[in-house]
Amino acid sequence: TKTISKCYVQVTGMTCASCVANIERNLRREDGIHSILVALMAGKAEVRYNPAVIHPSAIAELIRELGFGATVMENCGEGDGILELVVRGMTCASCVHKIESTLMKTNGVLYCSVALATNKAHIKYDPEIIGPRDVIQVIKNLGFTTSLVKKDRSASHLDHKQEIRQWKRSFVVSLVFCIPVMGLMIYMMVMDSQLSDAHTRHNMSNEEMEALHSSMVLEYQLLPGLSVMNLVSFLLCVPVQIFGGWHFYIQAYKALKHKTANMDVLIVLATSVAFLYSFVILLVAMAEKAKANPVTFFDTPPMLFVFISLGRWLEHVAKGKTSEALARLISLQATEATIVTLGPGNVLLSEEQVDVELVQRGDIVKVIPGGKFPVDGRVIEGHSMVDESLITGEAMPVTKKPGNTVIAGSINQNGSLLISATHVGADTTLSQIVKLVEEAQTSKAPIQQFADKLSGYFVPCIVAVSVVTLFAWIIIGFVDFEIVEKYFLGYNKSISAAEVIIRFAFQASITVLCIACPCSLGLA
Repeated sequence: TKTISKCYVQVTGMTCASCVANIERNLRREDGIHSILVALMAGKAEVRYNPAVIHPSAIAELIRELGFGATVMENCGEGDGILELVVRGMTCASCVHKIESTLMKTNGVLYCSVALATNKAHIKYDPEIIGPRDVIQVIKNLGFTTSLVKKDRSASHLDHKQEIRQWKRSFVVSLVFCIPVMGLMIYMMVMDSQLSDAHTRHNMSNEEMEALHSSMVLEYQLLPGLSVMNLVSFLLCVPVQIFGGWHFYIQAYKALKHKTANMDVLIVLATSVAFLYSFVILLVAMAEKAKANPVTFFDTPPMLFVFISLGRWLEHVAKGKTSEALARLISLQATEATIVTLGPGNVLLSEEQVDVELVQRGDIVKVIPGGKFPVDGRVIEGHSMVDESLITGEAMPVTKKPGNTVIAGSINQNGSLLISATHVGADTTLSQIVKLVEEAQTSKAPIQQFADKLSGYFVPCIVAVSVVTLFAWIIIGFVDFEIVEKYFLGYNKSISAAEVIIRFAFQASITVLCIACPCSLGLA
């Protein structure tokens, strides 16, 4: 007897069914190749060959000569079928042992594990030798009732509803509080520019300027050191920090726990620092009963949170749209199949309705006019027109005669067909498309991975830069106090020079942190 081995080859460059037919036709002619099955969407060929005559590398080379890319796949566990069953009627551990040992002795079963507590069985098998119906029959013969674990066909886990809700809420909260903050900020800017114009025109002294400045409504001090502007900004900033930033804080905490720094860490760092610094500065000003109002950054957190939560919300909405399409795709799959048994001369002996997941490779499936093809297969008998628009987008029906391939989910139109199943379960074209879309959804965009990787270096760098700024200004201040005096306007003359320098240095370093940290990277 000649031994038959099986290998998998990853094939790239296939564009349509004719590429598949081309590879299959040419390789069947070669010596030592027993059979070949090519799956277009998975880009994978399963080849059964005689190792005495030909090697997998030679098979890949043959495919390459046809103009496709081909590499032999090392991990061959890909082709194993996996079966999840609910087994009823087990009473004790010996029942479990009986099922497991009987199945493991069965030819074609590679692995089997039965859990008494959940009544579930997990079985791996070789679809070349055995199929799910055979496995179920073996368990039934032992006297247990068994059924398939019902799969969730709705793709509900991909609809992102919860995330959309959460980010929308985050965005709305931030926006409600951000608009007044922005309004105040613009008003202050306009007033400031008018004041400086007046200053240049009338050559007012600085004292007069400050008197004018503090006579503005927003600069009016409710308490010494606490202006209307700062109080209002603070009150608007608190809810945003708590409700708008809640999810960012959670994500950032998780990232830091694993000693990594991602986007969320940046955002949290900048907003918290801006908020805390502004808050502390206000308290200090009030304690000192300062005449001039301190410069605060209460406008930073709400604006950052608005932009970033808007971005996250839109991202999840887009992903949700994809999953709507995915749910429609999944709904195209047939749920049942009619399996027939053929006698000599293709005479119909019997037929039975089974669940799609129980169709095995090599089964003969009958598809009536108007019915859906439950699996990918090859026509063995009958002529018909088939609507394959779900895959190809081509509205005109395609003629099918014996030898042609058919795609799961497409609709048979006028003639009855008998097909031999070639790809079943997760290997059908439709399942592969669903799998690809799911993978695309769970993976990050390359640019996003790059941004996260960058922020890993970016966070420590910015923190370092702001620390350098802090020390640099302290040194400059103690060497030449006039420079600090020139830039640090409106400081309280009654406090010591050392305190002025340290306060100015802190202000400079916090500014670096707030401005550099998340803005550019986060928004991009």
